[in-house]
Amino acid sequence: MRKFNITVNGKTYEVDVEEVGGAPVAAPAPAPKAAPAPAPKAAAPAAPKVSGSMGAKKVVAPMPGTVVSVKVNVGDKVESGTLVAVLEAMKMENEIFAGVDGVVASVNVSAGDSVNSQDVLVSIN
Repeated sequence: MRKFNITVNGKTYEVDVEEVGGAPVAAPAPAPKAAPAPAPKAAAPAAPKVSGSMGAKKVVAPMPGTVVSVKVNVGDKVESGTLVAVLEAMKMENEIFAGVDGVVASVNVSAGDSVNSQDVLVSIN
């Protein structure tokens, strides 16, 4: 087994890679940059960043993708952990959760919209 540190979207993961077949390696070779090992799956998706210190808190897209559905409307009360949207990225559906308690002030996207990383999906007061 060999250990590698892999960084995905600014978060570092330690992974173990088993060597299969071939001759033993005398000196460790640097990990190729073009083909990083997949990051370990988390038990639940991390809540997206909630930014802004004054006024509305913003729930932002953690990665580029396409909005599959928006689960809240303006005026809805939400709690931290409430599902606010579903984002498709790399053929996987990712649930986006509110990171704070409050009332939805604005919904900035609709189903079918393409978003970039850090685009505001929903604002919460």
